[in-house]
Amino acid sequence: FDLTLSAMIFHPKPYHHALFKKDTQMVLFGTLEHTQWGVSMTQPKKITQTGIVVPHFPTTLRQDSHLKLVRTYITFDHLRALGVPQNIAHAIVGLFSPSIEAMMRFNKEGLTPQALHALKVVELLNHMRKLSLKRFSFPAMPTHVLPSEGWIASLPFSLTDDQTRAIDAIRQDLTRPTAAKRMVIGDVGAGKTMVILATAMLNRSGKTILMAPTTLLAVQLFEEAQKHTPQLQTVLVTNKTSSAIDLETFDFIIGTHALLYRALPHANVVMIDEQHRFGTKQRHMIDKLVQHDAKRPHLFQFSATPIPRTQAMVNSALLDVSLIEQTPFKKDITTKVIGKSHFGALIAHINQELAAQHQVLIIYPLVEASETMQYQSIEEARGYWEKHFEGVYVTHGKDKQKESVLLEFRQKGAILLATTVVEVGISLPKLSTIVIVGAERLGFATLHQLRGRVSRTGLKGWCYLYTHLSKSDRLEEFSRVHNGFDIAKLDLTYRQGGDMLSGKRQSGSKFLWFDEAQDEEIVQEVKAYL
Repeated sequence: FDLTLSAMIFHPKPYHHALFKKDTQMVLFGTLEHTQWGVSMTQPKKITQTGIVVPHFPTTLRQDSHLKLVRTYITFDHLRALGVPQNIAHAIVGLFSPSIEAMMRFNKEGLTPQALHALKVVELLNHMRKLSLKRFSFPAMPTHVLPSEGWIASLPFSLTDDQTRAIDAIRQDLTRPTAAKRMVIGDVGAGKTMVILATAMLNRSGKTILMAPTTLLAVQLFEEAQKHTPQLQTVLVTNKTSSAIDLETFDFIIGTHALLYRALPHANVVMIDEQHRFGTKQRHMIDKLVQHDAKRPHLFQFSATPIPRTQAMVNSALLDVSLIEQTPFKKDITTKVIGKSHFGALIAHINQELAAQHQVLIIYPLVEASETMQYQSIEEARGYWEKHFEGVYVTHGKDKQKESVLLEFRQKGAILLATTVVEVGISLPKLSTIVIVGAERLGFATLHQLRGRVSRTGLKGWCYLYTHLSKSDRLEEFSRVHNGFDIAKLDLTYRQGGDMLSGKRQSGSKFLWFDEAQDEEIVQEVKAYL
């Protein structure tokens, strides 16, 4: 039958007159409308190719410009030249040049498993290559590695397999001509300190510097070094250390950020504990302080904030990573979510623990009262605890005496009221119970660090998550998971990772397709292509 189609173009531009010439045949794309005047199409587009599917992508580019880029770069030969595996290249090309059958299947079922896998591989391959470009190599200061087997055998306890693997990796690093840059990540109580001491022993023919974020942690590390590595001449450097001490005479220098303002000997190994507590500028400062000509010391950073194994494998494109997942002994910590109705039972539990000469830590969200906070602050709550209990100590982040308070509490305290200042570092051997007030306000990593303060020496531990919420699936889920690396995976699932390349985005997924929490097999596959 005969059909007359009217095409209407509003506000035509000069190029419209060139496209739609009189007495020419063409294929048009648009929405058909049937009116009393016949069939019409408003603002039609001219189609130059027929019989194929041309995908339309959300982009600010004109479609013809985008299509030109696709045909130039999304080709099998070009992808293969970039190192993309054959099967992945075929799948990617198929996504940009789909058959009609494939497009119909996509409209019904979405991406096929093969296509989704290809997108994840290409996205991660591109990301890890960018990371590897940020990895620089420098010649290392000469290091003579001495054996540590005899020292390890003399310890009054056995190291875990993960500790041994981390030490072996560091031993290999020290033998290489390029300066090492390794991150050692351990769960709370996994024994990072022994890996630190083992590194100093491996390097006992040279000089080792260890920087810790607080005086309290530096003192604890110094005490551990004196106890387990008496072979080393060790010194503690804080802001109270005399400037007259000649650091050149020591093998192992342990200190706080005060090290940044001292003349340091040329150490061929530098270690930074709880590295995330220092700024990038501070870490670079100590690196430069001990740099000798163009040669750099081996750098080992330690963190007690676990990350998912998948994320660690991705990060390995930028720096070497060792994970310490095992703990020297299995912690027995019961975690419970409680509210106001459980307060009486909580007090009974605290009395029972104090009677057994154990200690209790109560974390409050604020130091002083706040009109916007529905929970008590330390200052509001301390009167109750000091009235009903003996040996109550109080400290917080702004307390200039917090380190001496913590040390005194460790020796003779019963109950410690604090903010999250105790999240990292302090070792309290008699601590059996922690109560976290307003627990839903804290992230999984902080909750896990706080819970890790108890049961440090094998005591039965208790962690109470106090909340005014009638129900919290998030806290209930946290209470069931105890391994730090599983907690990190759970945390990543809830909040997603940051942007490691630019550092601008600290949370929110940086990937469209790849899942950092789940796709470990994808990482292993991509690492083989790098």
